[in-house]
Amino acid sequence: MSLSVALPGARAADPSQLCFRGINISGAEYGNKNGVHGTNYLYPTETTVKYFRSKGMDSVRLPFIWERLQPQLGGRLNSRELKLLTDSVELIRKHEMAVILDPHNFGYYDGKQIGSAEVPVRAFADFWTRLAAEFANRDGLVFGLMNEPYDIGATDWLAAANAAIRGIRAVKADNLILVPGTIWSGAHSWEVEREGGSNGAVMLGVEDPRDNYAYELHQYLDNDYSGTKDGCVNAAGANQAIVQMTDWLRRNGKRGFVGEFGGGQGAACLAGLATMVGTIERNNDVWLGWTYWAAGDWWPEDETNNVQPTRRGERKQLQAIMGGRQEPGLNAGHCAMVPSSG
Repeated sequence: MSLSVALPGARAADPSQLCFRGINISGAEYGNKNGVHGTNYLYPTETTVKYFRSKGMDSVRLPFIWERLQPQLGGRLNSRELKLLTDSVELIRKHEMAVILDPHNFGYYDGKQIGSAEVPVRAFADFWTRLAAEFANRDGLVFGLMNEPYDIGATDWLAAANAAIRGIRAVKADNLILVPGTIWSGAHSWEVEREGGSNGAVMLGVEDPRDNYAYELHQYLDNDYSGTKDGCVNAAGANQAIVQMTDWLRRNGKRGFVGEFGGGQGAACLAGLATMVGTIERNNDVWLGWTYWAAGDWWPEDETNNVQPTRRGERKQLQAIMGGRQEPGLNAGHCAMVPSSG
């Protein structure tokens, strides 16, 4: 398997560069399906997009919720919500940042699990078929299948992921697809055996006729690896999880992407974040990159992982993960459609 990161006819990427160094801009996943934009949820503002571009970031993972975009399973996408999403994509692309579309639903639709009688696998495939048709082959657009499926067996999740991939490719969309595992897709638990199998064994069954996908992993540094606690007592363990995942990817000829990681402004967190990013960057033959969790115009100042600028100024985590880099990387979308095979 070739790990080329150049499109036919495009400039080859510098092998020292990752494809994606970016940020999750949170806000559009807030609220419930009946929420009002600007009141209950918010897509990124241009001020925020420009800020993170100016800090050298080249990609945005863009969370939103499935129910607002497709209010009825099997039905057409809501035109008003689709316009908000499309306008946000165009805003981010205007600033030459790639966009990773992220249905932030944890494997559920309106409280019912994918694969249940209420939300059959075909409904998930239908959603992605419709969404992919809207964004097929757009420069700089990446499809993240689902944020953190967590209590579905790996075998059942694989069936849902493969159905969604078939739907995406059926509409001739060649975009890079990011495929998570179950159990929140943690790097630290990727090879842990659970009921329904381990991600490490089962998710090797991903089927993509375009062979243009990567595995999306999440990895936090706090005591239970959830990203919800202060402190980074598991910084060493988190980095070791990335090291082990690197070995798994290389051993199996696969590629990975860290869609979420984060920590606070304490010394242990800053050192841990820098170490983890360094591990990813040194192994860019198998890692496409990362997007930090998180930022967003409505995030409270005391949110542990928050890197949205506040009245107190810039957050210290930015220096740790960017290493002083202020110039944007090569990205500008060049890795958004990257065939895995030569």
